Amino acid sequence: MVGSKDQQAEASMKDRIYIEAVARAFRLMEAFSDTPEPQTLSQLAASAGIDKSAAQRVAHTLGRLGYLEQVNGGLVPGRRLLERGFDYLRTNPLVERAIPILTDLRRNVQERVDLSLFDDLTMLYLVRLQSKRDTFFAHLIGRRVPTFCTSGGRAVLAALPDEEVLDILARSDLRKLTPRTTTEIDEILESVTRVRNTGYSLAIEQVQIGELAVAAALIDKQARPIGAIHVAGSLGEWEPETFEKRIAPLVVGAAKALSSN
Repeated sequence: MVGSKDQQAEASMKDRIYIEAVARAFRLMEAFSDTPEPQTLSQLAASAGIDKSAAQRVAHTLGRLGYLEQVNGGLVPGRRLLERGFDYLRTNPLVERAIPILTDLRRNVQERVDLSLFDDLTMLYLVRLQSKRDTFFAHLIGRRVPTFCTSGGRAVLAALPDEEVLDILARSDLRKLTPRTTTEIDEILESVTRVRNTGYSLAIEQVQIGELAVAAALIDKQARPIGAIHVAGSLGEWEPETFEKRIAPLVVGAAKALSSN
């Protein structure tokens, strides 16, 4: 797992072959995770925890390589990053196996279908097959959402031992993303218990107003959760009970088909 920046820093101090110059370059690129706006050298330096002179050298190098570009007087991620994203997707066997299953699920439900990866405190969107009414962010792969409140995250938590669930919740930033986001640990644990009983998670307006989603966990050969398949719909078109009854069996079936035996 990637881990937090503090965890990465602590690990690097114990690693004799760790290359700090490479780490600085990636920390500078990570500055864009907090904002879509072009960044100045001063902003990049502050975010990466380096001085402006070092930021200038790193940014110049990344710019020459095509990983940073100048836009409106500031710097933004360069298009070469898309190639590295393509490399990741092309070399991930889960994606190749998932696409036919997800496409068939999308054809059956006529709603948005997502595949997310479990990455400790967050779920990372890997594949997104769209419905007829999605927002801009609903189209973007690579987006991270909290594990504790999302349908996919709850499905994953249900497949973990209790001590790991409690550890993740203790380290999570339990903030409300909508007025209905569940942040009380006891209520989250109740939701996890329900998922263990049903085999799927139902989340209503936990991340986005007006959205409901059903998810089931993907399990690897070691019986560990690695991600989730989820289907999202609109409360303007679905009653939760109807959505759950219609969609949940299909999601569970797709997740079982994709999970390792």
